[in-house]
Amino acid sequence: MTLHASQDGGRLVLTQGRLVLREQLPDDAAQLADGKPASLVWIDGVPGDGTTGAASMTVAAAGAGVYRPGWGLFAVIRAEDGVAVGGAGFHGPPDRGAVEIGYDLSVSARGAGWATDAARVLCQWALAQPEVIVVLATTEPGNGASQAVLERVGFARVADRGELWAYELTSPPA
Repeated sequence: MTLHASQDGGRLVLTQGRLVLREQLPDDAAQLADGKPASLVWIDGVPGDGTTGAASMTVAAAGAGVYRPGWGLFAVIRAEDGVAVGGAGFHGPPDRGAVEIGYDLSVSARGAGWATDAARVLCQWALAQPEVIVVLATTEPGNGASQAVLERVGFARVADRGELWAYELTSPPA
């Protein structure tokens, strides 16, 4: 499936198949960080804890003057009806060729492949950028669902980072 990247009101929008990833700029991220919907319709009414945490990272980066558009939080949206089912994105802009991803799904959206689709699209887009040579991800050892997402996308497990399992991807997923 082809990945389509576009801009909508200064936001990066990545679309592939049933999935739309819509960038959440710092103003929207501030609302999400407070647990508010930020003009999105959420499957469970409000964003999940992981999404609010990621939104806080975007707000902090903007406040520190290091936010770079395209390298923050995206809402994971069903293309069929525009409902947000989670958040996914980057922990910051590329650093020495590496960028780290994370993802969080609303409880009602889990188990339907949304995290795999979102991680795949993020990796395809990131590895197409000239400044990215590797995508990183970490999970807690007991988070089998997240590990399965990374394995489906094509990540390889590498040396642990402290108590977290670490993964790398160096070629775009199919």
